[in-house]
Amino acid sequence: MTLDKATRPAPAPHAGNAAPRRHPAPLALLGISLGYFMVLLDTTVLSVAEPDLAASLHTSVAGLQWATTGYTVVFAALLLSAGAVSDRLGAHRVFRAGIGLFAAGSALCALAPTVGALVAVRAVLGAAAAACVPSSLALIGRLYPDPAGRARAVATWAAISGAAVAAGPLAGGALVGVAGWRAVFLINVPLGAVVLALTATRRLRCPRGDRDIDWPAQLAACACLALATDGLIAAGAQAWGHTAAALTGAAAAAVVFARLERRSLAPVLTPALLRSGAVRAGLAAGAAVNFTLTGTLFVLPLLLQARGLGPVATGLAFLPLTVPFALNPPLTGRIVAKSGPRPPVLAGLALLASGTATLALTTGTDAPYAWLAAGLFLTGLGVSFALPALVTAVVGAAPQSAAGSAGGLLNAARQAGASLGVAIMGAPLMAGGTTGAFWGFLMAAVACAATGLWFVAFRGAYKRP
Repeated sequence: MTLDKATRPAPAPHAGNAAPRRHPAPLALLGISLGYFMVLLDTTVLSVAEPDLAASLHTSVAGLQWATTGYTVVFAALLLSAGAVSDRLGAHRVFRAGIGLFAAGSALCALAPTVGALVAVRAVLGAAAAACVPSSLALIGRLYPDPAGRARAVATWAAISGAAVAAGPLAGGALVGVAGWRAVFLINVPLGAVVLALTATRRLRCPRGDRDIDWPAQLAACACLALATDGLIAAGAQAWGHTAAALTGAAAAAVVFARLERRSLAPVLTPALLRSGAVRAGLAAGAAVNFTLTGTLFVLPLLLQARGLGPVATGLAFLPLTVPFALNPPLTGRIVAKSGPRPPVLAGLALLASGTATLALTTGTDAPYAWLAAGLFLTGLGVSFALPALVTAVVGAAPQSAAGSAGGLLNAARQAGASLGVAIMGAPLMAGGTTGAFWGFLMAAVACAATGLWFVAFRGAYKRP
């Protein structure tokens, strides 16, 4: 992910100017990084809690799907304009408001009496998460105006926040084992308080801007993704009337969005980005990676429950998937620096296709765990190769005038892919139980292989950083 050009700090002043040189601010950087840690933790920690949540709130697989996608749908759609909101109101205000709302919303999630109430508050958490991500990078740019210091700070931010993906299932299993599913939300309350304390510094204050925001188009994008997700979830439940109505509504929202975008003076999607075939291929690859990762995180706990595993054992069973997230990114960074982003992206998509194909063969309750672990390891390795390199690939392939928006659009595509992954991979699970999960993993393998073939077609478009 990269800084939006409108949120990048002004160049450091020359020695003759009065403005002082900024010194490192490790506590503020830690607070900013922990804020994103919370956002990513919420995408993974809930997965292990699914069986306990379903039993407690007496909900179906469709209810569990919405408990996950209520977060990712709003997160994806609002990311498209979150950078502009951050610029307009001041990044520090937006970041701190997002963290406060995230902590308060998490407390409400823990108190939710029904799955409908939980889905509604999870949507609020998605909006809070969207506020935090672009503003956190803008604040890093504010603290570290020189490029070298900013690059080191962003690497620290990525390492701390990325640990959430690795820690999520294990932490979720431990929390659920001790105190039930509500504990996975309560952990965000003290974390949010720590983030607010660490970022309460004048050095993070940013001026207000005057960027325009096209709210009607933004709402149309949100409605389109939500209705498409709803239609796919309904299809899994074989509620065909509901499916037809929701998908028709999604198509109508897409038409409205396209018309609003053509007339808009501040379009949600940057036209220059969408004209680039290499950028479109990179966005599709990012969506496929999150489709696979989030869909796997949703489906697998339900399969492991069928094997008789409790929450702690389920969290431990995820280790082959999550360990590569913590260990492999430095290697990926060196490969990108030496050979460009194309090799690790293609290797990652191939590993993801192989891993999910292996998982498709282990959906029976009598399949050896060794095969399941092998599929999870290949999948985790594929994610850890593909995602860091895709940021460089998409930003490098974007026109120079739109490079600042490319990272934000990639993140939105990834969250949209996550929403569709839960809806599509969960649909056959509802229809056919563990046998249906075979088709879910197979669809993920096909998605990764297809986007890999699309990505490989743009041989010279992805440059080394």
